[in-house]
Amino acid sequence: MNTKMKVLVTCPPMLGMFNEFVEHAKKLGIELVAAETTQVLSEEELIELLPHYDGWIIGDDPATKQVFEAGLTGKLKAAVKWGIGVDNVDFAACKELNIPIINTPNMFGGEVADVAMAFLLGLARETYFIDREIRTNHGWPKPAGMSVAGKTVGVVGFGDIGRNTVKRLSGFDVNVTVYDPGVEGNQGFDFVTRKNFPEGLEELDFLIFTCALNKHNFHMLNADAIVKLKAGAKVINVARGPLIDEKVLITALESGHVSAAALDVFEEEPLPKASPLRDMPQCIFGSHNGSNTKEGVRRATFEAITKISTFLNEAD
Repeated sequence: MNTKMKVLVTCPPMLGMFNEFVEHAKKLGIELVAAETTQVLSEEELIELLPHYDGWIIGDDPATKQVFEAGLTGKLKAAVKWGIGVDNVDFAACKELNIPIINTPNMFGGEVADVAMAFLLGLARETYFIDREIRTNHGWPKPAGMSVAGKTVGVVGFGDIGRNTVKRLSGFDVNVTVYDPGVEGNQGFDFVTRKNFPEGLEELDFLIFTCALNKHNFHMLNADAIVKLKAGAKVINVARGPLIDEKVLITALESGHVSAAALDVFEEEPLPKASPLRDMPQCIFGSHNGSNTKEGVRRATFEAITKISTFLNEAD
């Protein structure tokens, strides 16, 4: 491979540990270049940048047909989507433009499931609220929480993250309902009940989203679905923001029909300063950071570097 092959990196977790991977990439003939970003670059920024690079390791940026076409006016030969979700990447355009591309699936099921469980327990026992009150208001609150045992938890998605979430739930003496039309059976978990969304929402104490985003499930938690939820249910999303109609969720939170939510992802990221969610102390928020552990980042990054190296070797 040409040792001057340059690969643009726009994935924030990988950028956070960037120096760890530079030498490994060099051994494969790749010069990694870190983009200046905290979440995503804009389409305009990518159109300007991408033609200068042979490869691209993509985060959650708008990897559109226009962006890839711009890359082809310059040096771009291949791309890898870092991580699991691919809803921001136009794979069809890559096929049409003959740009090799792949993602790094099954990398973070355990890590994201850990966050889902932290959110569930945080909502149940209001631990995040207590922490904030002590820190910011010098308070000493003692809210009566919710016992988890005996509750019913809905899990949307039975892929890597969903299975790992159910695995963790197995130790909490709960009933679990799983929604996923693409996976059959209970995957060896005898306490799991399978239903078709939105069937059974009225039975749920918690509803956890762990699935990939696609054209079929955009805003699956909409006004029609959310009204079916058990009054006082709690919603958790560690998957993709647009699975939930955020305006509908906000209205349900304001009315108390949904008692609380824990969201690592949003329809617009970073969460806008004017979002009403920011004024809801019953909620917990993350920064789309569920997969970001040092171990997980290393695992996915070495995989991404190997894959982009293979593509560029074949193209050289």
